[in-house]
Amino acid sequence: VCMVSRAFGIYDEDAECDFDDVDRSAWYYHYVASLTQKGYINGVSQNVFGSGANVRGEHIAEILKRILKDNEIEDWEYAANDEYATRSECAMAVYDAYRRLCKPKEKVKAPYGKELIEAADMKAEGDANPLMTQRFGADPFAMEYDGRIYVYMTGDTYRYDENGNLLDNDYSNINTISVISSSDLVNWTDHGEIAVGGRGNDTGAAKWAKNSWAPCAAHKTIDGKEKFFLYFADSGSGVGVLEADSPTGPFIDPIGKALINGSTPGCSGVVWLFDPAVLIDDDGQAYLYFGGGLPSVNGVTESDHPKTTRVIKLGDDMISTVGEAKEIDAPAVFEDSGIHKYNGKYYYSYCSNFEGEHEDGKYPFGTILYMTSDDPMGPFEYQGVVLDNMYRFFNVGGNNHHAIFSFKDKWYITYHAQTAEKYLGDIKGYRSTHINELKYNSDGTIEPVEADFKGVESVQCLDPFEETSAATISRMSGVSTQAADNGMEICDINDGDWIAVRNADFGDGANSVDITAPVIDGGDIEVRLDAPDGVLAGTVKVDGESSSAPLDGAIKGVHDIYFVFRCSSGGEPFTMRYWRFNK
Repeated sequence: VCMVSRAFGIYDEDAECDFDDVDRSAWYYHYVASLTQKGYINGVSQNVFGSGANVRGEHIAEILKRILKDNEIEDWEYAANDEYATRSECAMAVYDAYRRLCKPKEKVKAPYGKELIEAADMKAEGDANPLMTQRFGADPFAMEYDGRIYVYMTGDTYRYDENGNLLDNDYSNINTISVISSSDLVNWTDHGEIAVGGRGNDTGAAKWAKNSWAPCAAHKTIDGKEKFFLYFADSGSGVGVLEADSPTGPFIDPIGKALINGSTPGCSGVVWLFDPAVLIDDDGQAYLYFGGGLPSVNGVTESDHPKTTRVIKLGDDMISTVGEAKEIDAPAVFEDSGIHKYNGKYYYSYCSNFEGEHEDGKYPFGTILYMTSDDPMGPFEYQGVVLDNMYRFFNVGGNNHHAIFSFKDKWYITYHAQTAEKYLGDIKGYRSTHINELKYNSDGTIEPVEADFKGVESVQCLDPFEETSAATISRMSGVSTQAADNGMEICDINDGDWIAVRNADFGDGANSVDITAPVIDGGDIEVRLDAPDGVLAGTVKVDGESSSAPLDGAIKGVHDIYFVFRCSSGGEPFTMRYWRFNK
């Protein structure tokens, strides 16, 4: 019962049961009560659960049938097995049921997360999390520019051994940074990947770096021209910087070496020189925050006050440092520097470690904590919790990485969790990016954030009369994205697949739609309202580079738009790059 409860997330700490042999003080009481309340278990009689008795194969099969709402599981060996079951047999049965419920298809090993195609179905209608399901993304950092939020993420990608078996994510081969952007926080445009690490990757901009972890970004007007700066970690050995003329690149390496390394003044004692966060203050002065890790003194790990994070001033050019890095004594810090400014105060946030006792439980484990200061260089004073460990919200493990930002008069936090891989049944440490609103109390303290799949509401409607990248997605099913000329495109299209955007405002009406969809074998794109099987507004026949179609009755008002793909061939019928509605 405990295995089933944990595997399928069936747990209610307020649930109750009245079995004589299940004491309220027993460690398993709430597990039994939760499944009893849902009707998944009955006990061996009205008043007896059977605590302490051996479980039989037929018991396992009956409970899991109820979980799956499936009475046709005759192929299960457990159903006819009246022998006592071992713990390993119980675990195998629960795992088998979990895979049946998820119904994952065979994964395709290809770029741009095509092995994640089945994870697209995990995102329910109206949910904002995770931000994208076409591939993974971790260690997010959010930057606002020209009315859009750009989120930069570590390019988590599945790793396989020589036999095609999925490996744990050890981050050793990550050398790209993924970028998505949005003007409404629910429809996200996929801008693809930035090739960063150039050691072992000819396309990488930083030839000296092997890895690109935990990015952060900023933009600044220099000599009358807007410039964009992307900071990243080369594993734990240093922080690099790239420069571009647009938020999506192309990026170049302006200095040809690490910006922060072991010889940077003030960095003595920093275990990991990584996880940068950047702040440009109101006066134009920029600061870089970085560092982490737990030092060991005489064989004893210092977990309460590692003193391994730093802040340093950046030069006016954003690609040099000024003076000496200053120590930040962040209690129980592990990694993940974050920085923002609210009502004149500076908020430094970070992820706590899992070691030691943290001063008799004063600082929780694997949690986003924060400190405040009147000066960007500190000293900072500890305040409390921003975001609890992801296990509490999604029943997934690992530490966290985050960024706090404001957009259109509200505050938000973006963070990662291993939700997509859990949906696929793969617990290997691959992360997906999420977003939730963040609120302040009247005294300036932060209300702890409650993470969930619901996420945030749209901050504005989408304009359907502007040419929009087809890689602008709220939800999707069955497809993925790939690089194309001057952008990204939808690919891996099969009959019945779809993409969707939310809250498109058609005002007084749209009468036709234009779609750029380079043809391969040809097919149709149905335009449907508010659901994949919603009202059919029109059908575009894809028979060239660009195709148009009238709409059956003008679309008026605000709708979710679903582009449903129809094709009869076994191969890919077309790719899709842009769409636009016309008045």
